[in-house]
Amino acid sequence: MPSIPNPIRIGILAIGLALARAGLVSEDRARRTTDLAWPRIVTGIARMSKNAVDVAMVGIAVGSAAIAGVGIAGPFWGLAFAVGGGVAGGTIALVSQRYGAGAYGDLGLAVRSSVLLVVVASVPITAGFSRFGPELIGLLSSDPEVIAAGGTYLRVVAFGIPFAGLNLVASRTLVGCDDAYTAMVLRAGGAALNVALNAVLIFGLEMGVVGAALGTVLSNVGVTAAFAVGLTAGRFPGAGAFPVTIDPTGPYVEPGTVTDLVTIGLPIMGRNLVWTVAEFPMFAILDLFGRDVVSAFVIARRIWGLMNTPGWGFGLASSSLVGQELGVGSETTAEAYGREIIRFSVAVYAVSAALVFAFADPIVTLFVDDPSAPAVPIAIDLVRVACLAIVFQGVSGGSSGPLNAAGDTRWPFMSQAIGAFGASIPLVYLGATTPLGIYGLYLAFFAETSIPAALNYYRFRTGIWKRVSRGYRPEPAVSE
Repeated sequence: MPSIPNPIRIGILAIGLALARAGLVSEDRARRTTDLAWPRIVTGIARMSKNAVDVAMVGIAVGSAAIAGVGIAGPFWGLAFAVGGGVAGGTIALVSQRYGAGAYGDLGLAVRSSVLLVVVASVPITAGFSRFGPELIGLLSSDPEVIAAGGTYLRVVAFGIPFAGLNLVASRTLVGCDDAYTAMVLRAGGAALNVALNAVLIFGLEMGVVGAALGTVLSNVGVTAAFAVGLTAGRFPGAGAFPVTIDPTGPYVEPGTVTDLVTIGLPIMGRNLVWTVAEFPMFAILDLFGRDVVSAFVIARRIWGLMNTPGWGFGLASSSLVGQELGVGSETTAEAYGREIIRFSVAVYAVSAALVFAFADPIVTLFVDDPSAPAVPIAIDLVRVACLAIVFQGVSGGSSGPLNAAGDTRWPFMSQAIGAFGASIPLVYLGATTPLGIYGLYLAFFAETSIPAALNYYRFRTGIWKRVSRGYRPEPAVSE
């Protein structure tokens, strides 16, 4: 991987080296973790910025109804990442262990099987959303303008769902082979293309929410094509050489591999679905607060997505590095990586959250054309609460990385479900129906992060995940 003077890489490495000087992590692991994490964080920032720009552009061009409509359509689009991310979670677990053990033939089979599973799972979702977009949005909102904007957006963006899932599988394949940089170049490039397309389609051609949706579809198609060329030819112009090549003509179905992908991937898919599914009743409850609170919540969640990008990088870095050590039976080193990445992740979250907290006012006003709009002060308060709550994501995501690498994926799924359905949604409902009011939303943010953090960290500390991993390794390995 090339050493690039990227400011995000420099900032993350500086935090890692500070922790190393304090004796909390080893310098070598801090550097290796940084090399894998920063490209994924940049990709996440690019993607979440794209999502934020979608909301900002349609808000400026169309108004608050469009913000709410696109926001409510978000959970449906999120199903693409729940399905694709579930399969891709199985992909990185199998690929990283096979890459670490040098079992490249089995690696190619894992990737091809993942591609097949994504297509089979996502095409029916595309068909349903494109046919019933307005009806689905109408389940979550009673506002006719919101339903019209969200339904139109969902009907078009649905066609990008299979491609978004395939992009996740391809990027996890590269990360599992110690190459997060190439995945960043292609996916961040796709996000930049999306923003450019949106600007042309929304403002230049005045296509409104249709333009935002179409830009998302076209950019995902382009990224999928780039990954396909790179993984089959071994390189892609502008991205350089790929660490592995995949023969697309090889077998796509082998019962053991498919079973492993499904066994590992289903709980990850379930965990990804937890918040996506939770947003459906969440928006239905938020509708009781009125359009201003819904718009403020959408803005706050877009900013939350940006603040949450360190977890993407550290979670995948942990999955890859821990998985490679498990692949050769080095369980002690795998645990050391997991423990130190948790500390590293928490520190980075704390620094980034402090920066957003300090500049919450100007950040929120970027999403509206009128800084005096009623939604603005509500969104600012939500963002500041989110800055405090999101630090727990460093523990939650850092702890789930080793569990995912080991194939012990049921625990993170259950912890996320308990946090969302057992605490976060009930707190929002109490806020909407009792004098608790907006404080219910504040408490919901903390419940969403602190409960999974506590449960995932407990599971990591037990060490059970190391025993689970032995059932998924490419060949028998002797534990330390």
